[in-house]
Amino acid sequence: MTRDDFIERRIVTGLIVSTEYLQEIYTQLNLALLDAAPAKLIAGWCLEYFKKYNQAPRKDIEGIFAEKLLKDSVPKQRKEDIEEILAGLSDEYEHHNQFNYTYLLDQTKAYLREQRLRKLIEGVSAKLSGDSLIDAEQLITSYSPTSQEEEYNAIDPFASASKIRKAFEEQHGPLIHFPTNLIGMKALGEFWNDQLTRDGFVAIMGAEKKGKTFMLMEFAMRAMASGCNVAFFQAGDMTENQQLKRFCVYLARRSDKKKYCGELWLPEMDCEHNQLDSCPHPGTRRKEYRNLFEGETYDAKTITQERLIKYFQENPKYEPCRDCNSFKGAIWLRRQAPVAPLTWKEGYKKAQQWQKKHDKHFKLCTYPNETLTLMEIKSLLDIWEKREGFVPDVTIIDYADILAPDPDCARLDYRHQQNKLWQRLRKLSQERHNLVVTATQAAASSYKKDSLTLDDFSEDKRKYAHVTAMYGLNQKAEEKRIGLMRINSMVVRDDDFIISDEIKVLQRLQIGRPFLGSFR
Repeated sequence: MTRDDFIERRIVTGLIVSTEYLQEIYTQLNLALLDAAPAKLIAGWCLEYFKKYNQAPRKDIEGIFAEKLLKDSVPKQRKEDIEEILAGLSDEYEHHNQFNYTYLLDQTKAYLREQRLRKLIEGVSAKLSGDSLIDAEQLITSYSPTSQEEEYNAIDPFASASKIRKAFEEQHGPLIHFPTNLIGMKALGEFWNDQLTRDGFVAIMGAEKKGKTFMLMEFAMRAMASGCNVAFFQAGDMTENQQLKRFCVYLARRSDKKKYCGELWLPEMDCEHNQLDSCPHPGTRRKEYRNLFEGETYDAKTITQERLIKYFQENPKYEPCRDCNSFKGAIWLRRQAPVAPLTWKEGYKKAQQWQKKHDKHFKLCTYPNETLTLMEIKSLLDIWEKREGFVPDVTIIDYADILAPDPDCARLDYRHQQNKLWQRLRKLSQERHNLVVTATQAAASSYKKDSLTLDDFSEDKRKYAHVTAMYGLNQKAEEKRIGLMRINSMVVRDDDFIISDEIKVLQRLQIGRPFLGSFR
């Protein structure tokens, strides 16, 4: 498949599955600029459908094709080509809400401009070959960029009603979803879902061994579950084998290591009122509970794993509660019985089940430390797109600090290399209209703090300027034993945030799970 065949097939895909794409390209798409006959036919059908119904045909394209066959309006030599194109669209029908139409729109406009120039050159050459010098000159003087192309590059921001309306109507939903619908709770989804959108550049910051890779994996798995194509670049923090095992452990919720397969205490969400027997709305779930801390001083900040285990053993019938609007977050521990270590066959079975359930593409690329460059990432994305039609909705890089500099930055000092890298990561999210997620190391100053602050950046504070949001991972030693992580907002663009405001996240990394629940 040539480059032109590829882009024209992508254009046809957009016309079939995306109403938003059709709305944007309808007035600009001149069918004469498409070279492939099947693409011209299908594009014409889509434009006719949109004109009548004001939406993309999606699965109706199959009915349109059948109708055209009955009317003998499809040349026999084109029938198989059209069938091949339509056969590959079932996945896009199912996940059209995540179709990256903005990236395709940019590609289409560039392609149409290129085609118009090609047609001009061909026409001028033909006239010159026929000794029609005047006709050739007339073709050249008659050529000018269309008003839409001029508007694409430069607009009067106060004069275009369509542009202003589009700016207000364009509401990109999150590509990655964390729970938001738990009664009475300000959960993690309410905290950061609005930032996990197309065109976003999100980073998490944490000290060494705070679970940054685990959290990036959580992003990747939730993105795939949401119907996104995901590209995960492992830049050298882990080997391919280590990364693959982590994904399998995540899916199985069971470690491959014997030492983590014995008795394990898993954190659960509970309500402080439930534990103190002070619930203002005692429901049917509450029996004759007593104050678990009776005779002791209760302090959520100093609770220990040992005390929680003791309360569990002393109150075997106790049940956590989180069923009302008076919920006030607390932690309870639940004992998990010993299990057998995860085997590769069990891990593979879980992976197959996951892939079947979430039929989207996931690519994992693993490189040795300080060998992967952003230039290499962009090159791979181009290759995947041209060879396979793979366009990621979410690109995850673990992690930015260990990427090697691009060749043109190699002579800059390290601080300026980092600034240039983060600038280009932002550019990657803008040019490809995807969500880019990465992690960064906190400075040594963070080791003596309970929570990260803005002065805990490593190398260059200009990282904050390039991200659309950055979040801090905070955890004390006892919190790690319990299975508690605190996440705070470092910087968030276009949103109110307070850096001291933290979301508490329950986790148990021994079973590969950095997220088991959350509350304020």
